[in-house]
Amino acid sequence: MRFRETPIPPHFDEEKVGTVWRVPYSEVAAAAEEWARSHGITPSSSDKFRTCLVLIDVQNSFCIPEFELFVAGRSGRGAVEDNKRLCRFIYRNLSNISQIVATLDTHQVFQIFHSVFLVDEAGRHPKPYSLITADEVRAGKWRISPEACRVLRISPEYAERYLLHYVETLERGGKYRLTVWPYHSLLGSIGHALVPSVEEAVFFHSIARSSQPLFRIKGNNPLTEHYSALSPEVRRGPDGEELGSLDVELINYLAGFDAVIIAGQAKSHCVAWTVEDLQKHFSDIDPSLLEKVYLLEDCTSPVVVKDVVDYTELADEAFRRFEKSGMHVVRSTQRMNDWPGLMDRAG
Repeated sequence: MRFRETPIPPHFDEEKVGTVWRVPYSEVAAAAEEWARSHGITPSSSDKFRTCLVLIDVQNSFCIPEFELFVAGRSGRGAVEDNKRLCRFIYRNLSNISQIVATLDTHQVFQIFHSVFLVDEAGRHPKPYSLITADEVRAGKWRISPEACRVLRISPEYAERYLLHYVETLERGGKYRLTVWPYHSLLGSIGHALVPSVEEAVFFHSIARSSQPLFRIKGNNPLTEHYSALSPEVRRGPDGEELGSLDVELINYLAGFDAVIIAGQAKSHCVAWTVEDLQKHFSDIDPSLLEKVYLLEDCTSPVVVKDVVDYTELADEAFRRFEKSGMHVVRSTQRMNDWPGLMDRAG
């Protein structure tokens, strides 16, 4: 079997990738059906080798320059350039992608990493990008605000125990400290939606391949962060109560594909920790599953906020670790026929 590429459809305008606009579904659907007919693109149900493209949080909040948490990378245009390449990859590989799975980071106003959730002794909220440490919480510098307690219907006594348990659990895990982020990806907001150019490409693929995309909501529990698409950062509260669980259903679903391709934002956070979870649990099921995972390195960027934070090196280190485990780091501009190991498995 060889993987076949198709031309980029004429409707794709890469100059619009960094902007917000309405996808004209009827026109795109008609164009996709005609494109499939004229280029011999068959329904995905006929695929003997099944490939899944996983898009991690390709949402306006992270991918549009003027939005809340634009993933700029060191270039300053990171997510926009990533999505140009991602759209081209989807269109060129319409025949090679069996299904698209998209995760949606989904938050509420009162959430543990938003400023309004926490106050200091004077009742002031922390500024965005503040790091909340366990030492500070023990010393009484930060606490869950009385208003957040009322909104979430938790007692101040529980809130005090919960916050200390939470930040201590994070620090024991060794990933990072609790970060206060700008309000972003609020459910029902424009920021929560897929980037229009990517949405259009996903919709075009759905029609051309008769393939229903799978959307996965994550991150809407107000008491925990949820960088990984597969599990929350803290799964249990101070009394052992469950806050969230591993998404075993999605892990098993992805394991059923012959190849899993991953792209999205941000390389240093939601992508890295999703892949880390996938690495761990694929290894538990069958270590050979790691060889079917392909990371599109040129379709993801790290969080970089000038003069504040730069996670580039941590992101690159994570990808090197994934590659050593058996996963493959590739570029969207490479032909899939040239990806390591793919042709061997496709037969």
